[in-house]
Amino acid sequence: MIEAKTDAMGRALLFDIDGTLADTDPLHLKAFNQVLGPRGHVFDHARFSRELQGFANVAIGERFLPDEAPERRASILDEKEEVFRTLVAGQIEPLPGLMALLDRADAAGIPMVAVTNAPRLNAELLLSGLGISHRFKALVIGAELPHGKPHPLPYQEGLRFVGASAEASIAFEDSRTGVQSATAAGIPTIGVRTSLSHADLVAAGAVASASAFDDPQLLARLASAMTW
Repeated sequence: MIEAKTDAMGRALLFDIDGTLADTDPLHLKAFNQVLGPRGHVFDHARFSRELQGFANVAIGERFLPDEAPERRASILDEKEEVFRTLVAGQIEPLPGLMALLDRADAAGIPMVAVTNAPRLNAELLLSGLGISHRFKALVIGAELPHGKPHPLPYQEGLRFVGASAEASIAFEDSRTGVQSATAAGIPTIGVRTSLSHADLVAAGAVASASAFDDPQLLARLASAMTW
């Protein structure tokens, strides 16, 4: 059991990875179409954001591969992840303002946690590709817990690890399931508009949205909430 490291201020920043730290959703869409297309499921951007974005592979397999045995579903979706990792290699760029925000949080002593439904290989590839693996006190993988997003458990686990309180923290999410997970854990959540609109993100529970991490209103909100 990992011991929680208590943050004296009780504050933390918690980040989804795909579509939040980097705009990788177009590559996920391409990978899903390459693997699921021949099996009768073709997705455009709208359908992807509604039916795939933010969902764990187990749930995707149950929905779109119902006639396959669970082991075969897992194998097919592992193939999709391999395609994605091939597509994304060398193409990982941070959202504007991300690095400056991480620098500011580090300088202020605010712990940061990455919380994702992505497989661990994907998450570690993206964090290392961005050169920011060392920035995060924990990497929470939904599939390694009894419940992934949209259940609150992944974000509750992230809070537990750094000893932060939900009310004093902020989460960043780009998907409906992710926003639902973070808000169900009691964390004020900023929607990142890489795929969904402001209205979609707020409807899912976000308190505000931003197009990237250099948004002036976002920076003002963070300065107030984190007291830096």
